[in-house]
Amino acid sequence: MASGIKDKVVILGMGCSRFGEHWNLGGDDLIVEAFSEAIADAGIDVHQIESAFFSQCLDQIGIGGGAVPLAAALRLPDIPVVRVENACASASDAFRGAVYAVASGAADIALAVGVEKLKDTGYGGLPQINQGTLMPQWYANYSTVGGFAQVANAYAAKYGISRDDLKRALARVSVKSHANGAKNPRAHLRKEITEEGALKAPIIAEPLGLFDCCGVSDGSAAAIVTTPEMARSLGKAGPLVAVKATQSVASNGYEAAYSGWDFTHFHTARKAAQRAYREAGITDPRSQISLTEVHDCFSITEMVTMEDLGLSDEGTAVRDVLDGHYDADGAIPCQIDGGLKCFGHPVGASGLRMLYEIYIQLQGRAGDRQLSNPTLGLTHNLGGQPSLNVCAINILGLLG
Repeated sequence: MASGIKDKVVILGMGCSRFGEHWNLGGDDLIVEAFSEAIADAGIDVHQIESAFFSQCLDQIGIGGGAVPLAAALRLPDIPVVRVENACASASDAFRGAVYAVASGAADIALAVGVEKLKDTGYGGLPQINQGTLMPQWYANYSTVGGFAQVANAYAAKYGISRDDLKRALARVSVKSHANGAKNPRAHLRKEITEEGALKAPIIAEPLGLFDCCGVSDGSAAAIVTTPEMARSLGKAGPLVAVKATQSVASNGYEAAYSGWDFTHFHTARKAAQRAYREAGITDPRSQISLTEVHDCFSITEMVTMEDLGLSDEGTAVRDVLDGHYDADGAIPCQIDGGLKCFGHPVGASGLRMLYEIYIQLQGRAGDRQLSNPTLGLTHNLGGQPSLNVCAINILGLLG
């Protein structure tokens, strides 16, 4: 039976552009910015890369379709380049492709790069993705924020949570992330907010207010991966950051088609987390996971995800959030870099941006936001709608 790829692949180098409104830069400029940092960190030449995976979700905006934009921007050495699109999980799955290429022996060194330029649309939220004949007719009138607002309301109803406690917890999620993002020079939004300000913000879809919703952005991130043996042969000294697990689960329609799902959790996230923990050899995530970067497209998504990951018991995430369990100085810091809330969400880059933060935290290079001796970090991407989605989870830790 397959046992996974724990410790078979390490990260040789990573890079991340500054996220923001880059009116003066093209997608290729952002790719080069992230890649330049990654290859300098790796200490190799571009001609040593043997395979590449390029994540981009919305090819009609700014970049163009296919894999050519990556190969041309970086002048890659006539190697296979695969474009990966899996909604908001695109970058995590590009990373998984690069990891599997190395783990399988198909390549000694592989590259994953994600990019998106969404501010060029002039639109404040995510552009609509064509779902073809899969989606029912009602989807034409469906909004993403409306769907996640349903999650918040269903969650409160199921667990008997008062409206005040729910809104205070959602506000606390955002206040925490903005406090973290203020310390990150690469984040799009770098201003702290108050709980009072979050609670008084305009309502977008009850109970979600303005500060409960992430915005879009322009940005890119990159990772170069190899085997531990190759890393050592290239002169990499000191602790290596290894891939402990990489899992992805796509909804098969269970949530939308049957009555077993009640809108209070994400089925794909629970499945992916269980498999990732098994692959990484994690038996008690609450004591073993040092930090998380999760898909906080909305505050409720982050809060419910804590239960899906087994870090909070069902119905207790509200209490844990209010108790500061996921704050920077809490038991399991979440979004220590500011998360989607403060970075913004260039869809094709977000998963790799999350991995970048875990990577530099494990190496002790995170500056003002550095945590004390982290050992295992988890990233979580949720793409699509609550009722039809894909979830990707990666776990990184020091080799050994």
